[in-house]
Amino acid sequence: MEVGRRISASPRPCSGRRILAKKKRARSDGIVNSVKKLQRREISSKRDRVFGLSNAQERFRNMHLKEEYDTHDPKGHSSPILSFLMKRTRVIEIVAARDIVFALAHSGVCAAFSREKNERICFLNVSPDEVIRSLFYNKNNDSLITVSVYASDNFSSLKCRSTRIEYIRRGQPDAGFALFESESLKWPGFVEFDDVNGKVLTYSAQDSIYKVFDLKNYTMLYSISDKHVQEIKISPGIMLLIFNRASSHVPLKILSIEDGTVLKAFNHLLHRNKKVDFIEQFNEKLLVKQENENLQILDVRNAELMEVSRTEFMTPSAFIFLYENQLFLTFRNRNVAVWNFRGELVTSFEDHLLWHPDCNTNNIYITSDQDLIISYCKADSDDHWMEANAGSIHVSNILTGKCLAKINAGNGGPKVDECDSSAGSSSKRSNLSLVRSTVAGALEDITALFYDEERNEIYTGNRHGLVHVWSN
Repeated sequence: MEVGRRISASPRPCSGRRILAKKKRARSDGIVNSVKKLQRREISSKRDRVFGLSNAQERFRNMHLKEEYDTHDPKGHSSPILSFLMKRTRVIEIVAARDIVFALAHSGVCAAFSREKNERICFLNVSPDEVIRSLFYNKNNDSLITVSVYASDNFSSLKCRSTRIEYIRRGQPDAGFALFESESLKWPGFVEFDDVNGKVLTYSAQDSIYKVFDLKNYTMLYSISDKHVQEIKISPGIMLLIFNRASSHVPLKILSIEDGTVLKAFNHLLHRNKKVDFIEQFNEKLLVKQENENLQILDVRNAELMEVSRTEFMTPSAFIFLYENQLFLTFRNRNVAVWNFRGELVTSFEDHLLWHPDCNTNNIYITSDQDLIISYCKADSDDHWMEANAGSIHVSNILTGKCLAKINAGNGGPKVDECDSSAGSSSKRSNLSLVRSTVAGALEDITALFYDEERNEIYTGNRHGLVHVWSN
């Protein structure tokens, strides 16, 4: 689901975490093209939207529990191995590519499963002291990038590796190669993968240098060396450099993502002695929020400034930017809301209270058309099927807030013909035997969620390290 995914060398709070929703066709659109994109969206016919709505409902109709995979290997896949890698832990991230499902457990173990053969292919940990922190599927060269730390390095530096999907399919996870070996990615260093612009941003803290690499071939494009840069935010076509604030303003620069050329440099006035909750850039719009102050939306092209009352817009724990339809999602206190860049609330979702109170967006998937959000929610209190610890998977329309489909204990069970031992093929019956969890059990404590748009399947992971496949 995500682009602009940043992995730092040490855990950090996710306040104001920014995620760009994946684009269907990755292009580097600058500031000048955003109006054209908005016009294209606005002139789309209402008939197409109605068709999309019914099509979405049909896609998710009769979704049920189909398969179960286990990330835990009690024997250990290599020896000797770190003791905590042997423990059963929750799934924290799921990525699917080319009929392979990758599931990363909190312990740092990552397993690859074949949807064709319904079996575990291999573990991606290629050394016994490797703890994998995050995954990124690079569609530019059909490879999986793993970001890891190692016991031999006292878990202090991020190491990246690229492995082609075809090698993983053959059970050869060690056939990959290391990336960004010249970079020292120790805390507070980080690596950020930007799927939209096709770039990778790294930060080496020891020499205060940011570097931008091409995601297609990993060649370095340019570097930014300035100790006064406090933060960099990536947006389609551009980067926002946020410098150390002065007492009454914060210096900002907008750079071209392609070559690092400075497109605009300016100062944004601040209220003195009030901390900055967040500064975000989205195309030509700059969003600035200070503690107990109104949200400011600045158009950097003409310096027009509008404000949204602090009582209407409260600081969220995370953002998801939807640049195809010029909107953004905010997450706060288990609630999701949709806003436009005039500061207006566009959508409040019906029947959509997120299960997890934190800003863990691994439990949320935005479709590539940016019209649907799939999320793990609290079950309806009126739903007599649901058990106390079981939630439900909701599919909602982003533009209307309408809930289009749900997977819960009442409707997520196998179809009648699959339950009938006298019906169906032998392969169907053998596949079904892989599922040991009840539907309610599979809907308990879901800790990761992913939707495979090509296969029309939802994958969920839970606190027991199990991965469940929901399909119709």
